[in-house]
Amino acid sequence: MHSLPYPLTFEPILLSKVWGGDRLTHFGKKVKPREHVGESWEVADLDETTKGGAGGGSQRSVIANGALKGQTLRDALQHWGWDALVGSARAKGAGFPLLVKYLDARDNLSVQVHPSADYAAKHPGTHVKTECWYVLDAAPRSMIYKGVKTGVTRDRFAKTVSEGKAVDDLVAVPAVVGECHFLPSGTVHALGAGVLVAEVQTPSDTTFRVDDWGRLGRELHVGPALECIAWSNAPSATKLVSGQGSITHVKTDQFTLEEHVLKTGKRMEWARPGRAVVAMLIAGEGELHAEHLGATPIRMGTTVLIPAATASATFDPAMSGRVLLAIV
Repeated sequence: MHSLPYPLTFEPILLSKVWGGDRLTHFGKKVKPREHVGESWEVADLDETTKGGAGGGSQRSVIANGALKGQTLRDALQHWGWDALVGSARAKGAGFPLLVKYLDARDNLSVQVHPSADYAAKHPGTHVKTECWYVLDAAPRSMIYKGVKTGVTRDRFAKTVSEGKAVDDLVAVPAVVGECHFLPSGTVHALGAGVLVAEVQTPSDTTFRVDDWGRLGRELHVGPALECIAWSNAPSATKLVSGQGSITHVKTDQFTLEEHVLKTGKRMEWARPGRAVVAMLIAGEGELHAEHLGATPIRMGTTVLIPAATASATFDPAMSGRVLLAIV
């Protein structure tokens, strides 16, 4: 069926994890009791995944609306073309250049790192994975671990890991709702128990697990991890301090992440002509108006991919709220 580019919504890909919980129900995800869903993949177009990540094989989001309903994001990319969906400013690749998720950590995530550029260049099949976490909810005294402490060397960290005390050498910061943590590939990190985040990352599922908090049965990858870890401090968190307006949390060669406060009756333009935008409505609800689609109700927890060829996609908030815009 021929169609012109229009904003896409998707069926979430829910992944059970040993550390997962049930708070994603608050964002419209259908989580069964005691299912321990740790991840909801909102926008995905991967040719391959790891067994410890998404179970191996490909993972591609299925379109939930419009003329291409039931087809995959890769189908839309092939149907409309790279320039129309992603934009000519981004070098053409095999699939959509972002992976967007929600993570619900009922328990601690493993201490882990993603491949450095040097490691990925030397090891075909591994991929750099630069990401950021926007904190949506945090239990009292919950923490985020990112980067090694000043003075920690590879030899020292290897010894600490062998003693089962990896977290002792990591920088620990309180998890604060509304803060955004940038994690360049090579940053050793862990999401602490009780934290719920939105995650935007480059499209890779390569993870090297350093420590799993005493849990048994999951493979560790200490050797490769030690080759990848950046022995320096991680970037500081950013926050929309005023509680209103907008802020650019992250700006990299791969993507930009903006946060915008939504106000009742104040229409906001979500499209960025020439660039793809992934909009995550993290609070509030309203109606999206766009060419080739018409008016579409959008609730909290809905993620929308706005193609680069979309000239306008305006959101009318029915109440106050917030939206994250990941721009390719």
